[in-house]
Amino acid sequence: MVATLKAEVHHRLDAFSLDAAFEAGDGVTGVIGPSGAGKTTLLAAIAGLSRPRRGRITLGDETFLDTERGVFLPPERRRIGYVFQEARLFPHLSVEQNLDYGARRRGAAEAIPRDEIIALLGLAPLLDRMPHRLSGGEAQRIAIGRALLSAPRLILMDEPLSNLDIRRRREIMPYLEALHRRLELPILYVSHNIDEVVRLADRVLVMQQGGIVASGGVADVLNRAGVQSLILGEEAREADPATIVDACVARHDEAHHLTEVEFAGATVTLSRIGLPVGAPVRLRLHARDIAIATERPAALSIQNVIEARISELHPAGAAQMDVRLAVGREPHSVTLIARITARAAERLALTPGRDVWALVKTVALASDLGRFDPD
Repeated sequence: MVATLKAEVHHRLDAFSLDAAFEAGDGVTGVIGPSGAGKTTLLAAIAGLSRPRRGRITLGDETFLDTERGVFLPPERRRIGYVFQEARLFPHLSVEQNLDYGARRRGAAEAIPRDEIIALLGLAPLLDRMPHRLSGGEAQRIAIGRALLSAPRLILMDEPLSNLDIRRRREIMPYLEALHRRLELPILYVSHNIDEVVRLADRVLVMQQGGIVASGGVADVLNRAGVQSLILGEEAREADPATIVDACVARHDEAHHLTEVEFAGATVTLSRIGLPVGAPVRLRLHARDIAIATERPAALSIQNVIEARISELHPAGAAQMDVRLAVGREPHSVTLIARITARAAERLALTPGRDVWALVKTVALASDLGRFDPD
């Protein structure tokens, strides 16, 4: 049975205070927030790399920390696999020797078979290489493999892709997804990148100034007003918000190489994906890719037309307006955000409660960092 991580941590470091409490079970819990929010500090406390002034941390029936009882389990006894931003491989050891170092640490504990980890991470062609001959993405895959071979009960990943360019991120993402499907243990995945969390996580914790300000399902949390702006910080001024939507595959149009997915009674079409009917998918619908019509459009090249109702309008700078649209009926409705010009909102006389049609120009599938043209 998979152990649940429970943590309540109160720590002060110079002028910074960490006050966080949460639970994380099987699967990936994304930990996201702006720089300086306390994400790495939280992971260090869980791993035993720092000693909080007050708190309690347990994994299943094992206690890592209990300041009231004077319990502090040292890092080497916590059976935690830690993947840092840098691969931190031993430069004098080959890839195979680096992996075997992780395996030696596991002792008699049961682990995922070595050959399976090598296959999952695509490491077989790299075993004879030295670390200086690896790309950044390859080195990070070795670091993940080494952590897994230590037979951990918990995996901590501290922005493992932050030092990689977009090409290397795309290269390593499928391996992380494969591990997600294979592993049956809690994984805390720290990132400042919303796309990574949307793609990998089952649930999310949002941190700000040392505290957890939001937690829950990925779509539910990241679609809350202001959360994406909080995470992006200064970048939010240039970025348009994206609505995260949990959907499922409805049918495939083999003749036109398209797939239809459904959510809240609505259907959108995107390029053919290799998932069976009924499979869950997560979509990203960017605000700038959604237009609004006050009458049902006809003879239009855009095929994704969704009935909706305006719930709110918010200014987005001097010349733009974010329009929040409710799709479907409560309690299963989904909110989309369209970013249009303030002049368009005025000329269309958009007001809360008005029925409209959302025209979705582009649909992005969260299981791919690229974006798909649905037409």
